[in-house]
Amino acid sequence: MAGRLAGRVALISGGATGMGGASSRLFAAEGARVAIVNRNGEAAAGTVEAIRSAGGEAESFVADVSDEDQVNAAVAAATARFGPPTVLFNHAGTIVIKPFLETTLADWEWLHAVNVRSMFLMTRAVIPGMIAAGGGSIVCTSSISAVAATPMEVLYDTTKGACHMFARAIAVEFRDRNIRCNAVCPGFIRTPHGLNEVAKLGALGVDVSDAALAAQQGRIGEPEEVARAALFLASDEASFITGAHLFVDNGFTAI
Repeated sequence: MAGRLAGRVALISGGATGMGGASSRLFAAEGARVAIVNRNGEAAAGTVEAIRSAGGEAESFVADVSDEDQVNAAVAAATARFGPPTVLFNHAGTIVIKPFLETTLADWEWLHAVNVRSMFLMTRAVIPGMIAAGGGSIVCTSSISAVAATPMEVLYDTTKGACHMFARAIAVEFRDRNIRCNAVCPGFIRTPHGLNEVAKLGALGVDVSDAALAAQQGRIGEPEEVARAALFLASDEASFITGAHLFVDNGFTAI
């Protein structure tokens, strides 16, 4: 039986590890030719090898996704290798955790570059090829932090709010060209990013104990659970869904 992304070229930024790595492996298992764009070339190469060992097609391209020239070069190289991407998963991102009054302008500009500028650059580079191919699907990683503020995360929350709206605006502007755009919004997930966030928040006095997380979202999530949500949004199963925010948080934002 053909996979849900059979015949598609899927470009995944930040697709080497964590939720991105789980998505790269799942998208490939569902038939996509996967192009991973990541700063960590060694980790990306490892994920590519795992995909190939399982019978899938993948290639990695090293780039800082906040840099315009590097993004354009990576998208051009991926297109030359596989053809124009018709699935884009804007997953790359990171976090800054510190009291607001200790947040510097350099922190502010750097995190916006990694979390928000990267989506602008990747999407702008990929959409012309999608249009030429007749359409496509874009998934952006937002967060519960787009709507649920956390102490010590003013900067991070602000960037995720921008990601949230970016997905909706792209959806509206490109609907008439058969391009869908949605956001997947994870809660606390068992990844290096998620566990680092818990540790740093706890060190700054924010209650992210096991009991607190259990009350907020029942348990910590797994990266594969986010990957499955991203796959749904990327696939034709979500053909009439665009401009949506899919929370993968076990009810965190419903309480």
